[in-house]
Amino acid sequence: MEPPKKSGPPRRSGTGGPTRPRGPGEGRPGGFRTGPHADGSRPARPPFKKAKTGPAKPANPHPARAAAAADGKNEPQRIAKLLARAGIASRREIERMIEEGRITLHGEAVMTPATLLTSLHGIAVDGAPVAAPAPTRLFLFHKPTGYLTAERDPRGRPTIYDRLPADLPRVIPIGRLDMTTEGLLLLTTDGEFKRQMELPSTGVPRTYRARAFGEVSQNQLEDLFDGLEIDGIRYGRIEANLERRTGRNQWIEMTLTEGKNREVRRVLEHLGLQVNRLIRTSYGPFHLGELASGAVEEVRQHDLIAFRSSLKKAAQ
Repeated sequence: MEPPKKSGPPRRSGTGGPTRPRGPGEGRPGGFRTGPHADGSRPARPPFKKAKTGPAKPANPHPARAAAAADGKNEPQRIAKLLARAGIASRREIERMIEEGRITLHGEAVMTPATLLTSLHGIAVDGAPVAAPAPTRLFLFHKPTGYLTAERDPRGRPTIYDRLPADLPRVIPIGRLDMTTEGLLLLTTDGEFKRQMELPSTGVPRTYRARAFGEVSQNQLEDLFDGLEIDGIRYGRIEANLERRTGRNQWIEMTLTEGKNREVRRVLEHLGLQVNRLIRTSYGPFHLGELASGAVEEVRQHDLIAFRSSLKKAAQ
């Protein structure tokens, strides 16, 4: 006796779905299909061609970009960026100058720092035409203690510009050193390079040597490697080493990448130390070395170009 057949869903035919009854003339010889492929054969499909795609173009580009593309000129940039690149001032300072009406384009005051330009042609600052930016230059300056890292001071205190050589081109500092902090200060003619160097995301290391009064252990300093928070401010990783002791003074070397305001002093004060001398010894690959206090030395173009190329690769 044959076992009863199991009920279930209809079997599938090949990889398709369930079979269905065919109507008259569906795929059968002798049916009602007519035409050149009445025998059920299919025409050969043309080879598949992928549609060509190009870079997306804005549907409504800025007029300055459209004009630049039509003339084959460079991509326009904000006026504040171009002036910073030319070493006129920092972007923030340029924005203030625009608000004060000190920057003009073909004799008319520029109204917004968002103005797009392909060049500085026709731009004047305080009535003086702005020349095209020259190649970026970088200088090492051994800042002495007792000078502000500022162009001017309302209280009349001395600034680094009172100490710099008269034949130096217009330069702006990369980062700042407190009035009582000495050591390596980088000066550049390029405002955009300054901004790139100061960004925390760039991660350019700065190294300091601090002489501090009080007691601290190497284990306490090594805990700084994980970062810490002081008064609601988060400080990132710091590499710190106890170099030597002279009485109750400790010489400590610290390397950090963020460079927050008074970071070294605040971190050491948090550990119960009183900083009585602070020297920056390096910034990126540039070192103070034997540079005399108050002296200036220019970085060779070859070394500067190589360093800037490494920054671009690190950002990619």
